[in-house]
Order: sequence, then C-alpha cells, then structure tokens
Amino acid sequence: MGMKRNRRACAGAGLLLVALLAAEPASAQKAGGILTMYTVDSPASMSILEEATVFAERPMMGVFNNLVMFDQHVKQNSLQSIVPDLATSWSWSEDGTELTFPLHQSVTWHDGKPFTAKDVVCTWDLLSGKSSEKLRVNPRKSWYRNLEAVTANGDYEVTFHLKRPQPAFITALASGYSPIYPCHVSPRDMRQHPVGTGPFKFGSFKPNEYIKVTRNPDYWKKDRPYLEGIEYTIIKILSTANLAFVAGTFDMTFPYALSVPLLKDVNNRMPQAICELTPTAVNRNLIINRDVPPFDNPDLR
Repeated sequence: MGMKRNRRACAGAGLLLVALLAAEPASAQKAGGILTMYTVDSPASMSILEEATVFAERPMMGVFNNLVMFDQHVKQNSLQSIVPDLATSWSWSEDGTELTFPLHQSVTWHDGKPFTAKDVVCTWDLLSGKSSEKLRVNPRKSWYRNLEAVTANGDYEVTFHLKRPQPAFITALASGYSPIYPCHVSPRDMRQHPVGTGPFKFGSFKPNEYIKVTRNPDYWKKDRPYLEGIEYTIIKILSTANLAFVAGTFDMTFPYALSVPLLKDVNNRMPQAICELTPTAVNRNLIINRDVPPFDNPDLR
C-alpha cells in the first residue's frame, strides 16, 4: 500500500485486537512516504543485543538483518514459518549438533564494507562472551548455553556447533533479538549509531523525544523498502498517544494502548481506521540480573 500522511490504523486492547496499517483501497504496492508512530518508552541505547525490551528492538529491527527470520505473512511463529534472510538456506548434521548456513554474497553494511561469515562469528562470540570486545549488558546470553562455537567455512558459510541436539535452536536465531552485528564496529559505537545491512539506516535518536530511520537506497533486496523512513515519537502517557492518533499525528496505534471502550470511541471518531480481529496476548516480565547479589542466589530467586 502506498503510504500517505492521512492514513490511519487502530488496534484494540486485551485479547482481541491488533494493529494493522490502514490505507484507502490500492491495487499495487507504491513506494514513498514516512510512517509515523509512537513508542511508549525511551531506550538506554540503540543496541538490540544490549537492550532487554522492545523499545530499542522495534525501531532498530529494520536497520539489521538476521540469518533467518519468521515469515512476516504468517500470523503464528513456528519452526515451519522460519525463512532465510542473510542465509540462503540451512541444514542440520545427521546427529543434530551442527547447523550450517550458506550466506548471501554481495551484501554490504551501511558504511559500504562487505558482509561476510566473519561478522556472524563475531556476533555470537559477543553474545557468548568469547570476544575481546564486550557487551555492556547481555540479556540473552543464556539463550546460547548449548552453543559450543560458531565457525566460518570460507567467507560465505557458517556452522553453529551445539553441545547436544536442540531442534528448536533455530527459533532463537529467527527472533527479532538476533540481528547480525558488524565485526568492524565496536559495541560502544553500536549503542548510539548502529550500522546494519537492513532496509533502513539509522537516522537519529534523541532520548525521551524521538527515534528516526531512513530508507537504505542500496538495500540488497531489490525494490525494498517501500517507505522513505519511519519516525517514532516517544510518548510515555498512552492517553496522550491515543489523542495524537485521533488528531492525525500518527499512522497507527497498538493493542496495549486501547481498551474496548476507547476502541469504540476511536472508531466513532475515525470511521476510516481499520482494525483486525486476532487472538493475542500481552506479556509482562520482571527482568532480574542473576549475576549480582542477592539474585545470584537461586534459593532467593
């Protein structure tokens, strides 16, 4: 759908409704426009690997690629919905302990340097704590306890070596929290100015105000992305965000932002808004640092 400033979407709360981008009827995809939306928190950095919540992941996912990802056209994630991204395919060894990925060639980072298997190795060396460079925080290190090593087979193939078979291991690689980082950019620099291979380039981040990404004109997937950019305004008060949506400031809102009565009110004020009925759930998590007292004590946890 072509993007225009006056296009809107809405979403319900609870367990029933999720947001869909809305547009007047269109018969074909059209390029152009800036998608405007809000986010309800200001992340500490722009580094997906170092952030524990969606508030850096959501705006930065488009800056990066994964090896594999969940098919975005399938509503429920599963092993069967995983598709290649930077990898062209994958295969398991007979004993289920080696997972090998051939990689796309001629992919470049946003700064023009070539993407190779070395970048994949560097990413998981960072995540497993094996590299000389260190992440300031590493909230998903425990995902890879069963990972022995990642090795490069030339410039365009990598193998993940597991300690024991783990058929669902590839789902961790398909997560939005598993982007490939460049070897040549330090974790420190990735916090404030991330460099990826994705459809959007990092634009700017002003804490408590906004996050902006812009179209990557040299994206390796031809004719993508359709948008010229995405702008996220940081608004921590949901009622304020909803008023801004109704006023036409934003193009979409989210499931956790609307109660059923508010959804009805939005529909009355904005009959052009489109919502989709889909079963969903909202998780609320308490994140504990298990490496420091008192939470390093399993009895206390």
